[in-house]
Amino acid sequence: MLWSLVKILIFVGLVTAATYGAVMLGEMSGHAQITLAGLEFRLGPVESLAALVVLIGLVWLLFKFIGLAAALFRFLNGDETALSRYFTRNRERRGYEALADGMMALASGEGHLALAKAAKAERYLQRPELTTLLTAQAAEMAGDRKKAEETYKKLLVDDRTRFVGIRGIMKQKLIDGDTNTALKLAERAFAIRPKHEETQDILLRLQSEKGDWAGARNTLGAKLKAGYLPRDVHRRRDAMLALSEAKGVFDEDAPIEAREAAIEANRLSPDLIPAAVLAARAYIADGNKKNAARVLTKAWGAQPHPDLAAAFAAIEPTEAPKARLDRFRAITKLKPEDQETRMLLTELLLANEDFPEARRALGDLAETHPTTRSLSLLAAVEKGTGAEEDNVRALLAKAISAPRGPQWICDKCNNIHTDWAPVCGNCGAFDTLTWREALGGEAAQSATGLRISAMPSKEPNEPRVPRIIDADADLPTD
Repeated sequence: MLWSLVKILIFVGLVTAATYGAVMLGEMSGHAQITLAGLEFRLGPVESLAALVVLIGLVWLLFKFIGLAAALFRFLNGDETALSRYFTRNRERRGYEALADGMMALASGEGHLALAKAAKAERYLQRPELTTLLTAQAAEMAGDRKKAEETYKKLLVDDRTRFVGIRGIMKQKLIDGDTNTALKLAERAFAIRPKHEETQDILLRLQSEKGDWAGARNTLGAKLKAGYLPRDVHRRRDAMLALSEAKGVFDEDAPIEAREAAIEANRLSPDLIPAAVLAARAYIADGNKKNAARVLTKAWGAQPHPDLAAAFAAIEPTEAPKARLDRFRAITKLKPEDQETRMLLTELLLANEDFPEARRALGDLAETHPTTRSLSLLAAVEKGTGAEEDNVRALLAKAISAPRGPQWICDKCNNIHTDWAPVCGNCGAFDTLTWREALGGEAAQSATGLRISAMPSKEPNEPRVPRIIDADADLPTD
């Protein structure tokens, strides 16, 4: 309020001073005489003041005209001027508008429109680090793979965009199925940005597919350092890669390092079934049966599995059925109610021809959870106790159409695998195979025509293992 009053007073003072000056100027006597080109001009005080103001205005306009002419000359000469900056700002505005329109078209799935907008943006902006990537992605969406790859190659010359270019070409090679080139490009991209998660995942998958287990373990370590993997998950997956690295442990020309890698895989993840089996086989090959039994017993306590039982039997391959039954007490007592334990104990008792105990060990498993294996074991028990042949055949026929029981199944694509592998052979996913039963449509992917027979062995020293028979073959009648 006070400031408004002050401004009013100042305005009134200025008007009063101007009025007083005009009155004083009008009362002044005398004149100004100007002679120009033989003409004489006599101006009074007021006319002199007006002429002075006009003269100042004309001089100002003259200097402005001279400045404009100089700016136009510099503009035509290519120098930066206010005029050139005006046109530059106008061009940039149009370029950024085209770039924004291209990004919106790309997000909307309009590849051809995005490609046209990208070309317009490049023409106005002349900034390839902004427009080349849009051009490449738009070309991909429009189906112009050749232009997309050529555009990505342009990004390789600039350090700021080299990673983006390599990544784009790498994806093109993956789509084309050229995994060898894609692997080399993934390694280059990883060297530029070792903490880029997508690049790590692609490189890890390609290294696993190519069997470069040492390289895959290094990539996995980089994922741990970058914070993309919990430490327990890293230990498990590192164990899987170490296990894959040791797959040739029993080849004739396998080095001692392969056996050590198998043992290392089990140390990293004791509950990983394939690692425990391979480590046990390595210990058996070295004559260290005690450590083999310890490894398998610990793994069985985590999750009973037929492969663990087979490896445990391989510790003493020629022992008598009774001795084997006694030795297997070390693992069958760990989880006595587990289905795998009950079926294993039933097989051992069948091999020992103790059919009443085998029936008690199997219990009602064939009724509560009928599978190929449990029904085959029940048929063996029935045959051993002297049941009619028709009843045995009926059980075996039922076993043929029964569920297969737990299998190695990919959690991502539900593909069923005969053996464990670190990478799914169907979808290429890493660490997705779990030992479980197939559900619904998964069962249709399992192998048909092969079923497990658990008939007792005639030879007392023959190792007790399930035998695979053709489902359509004649059933044994011995």
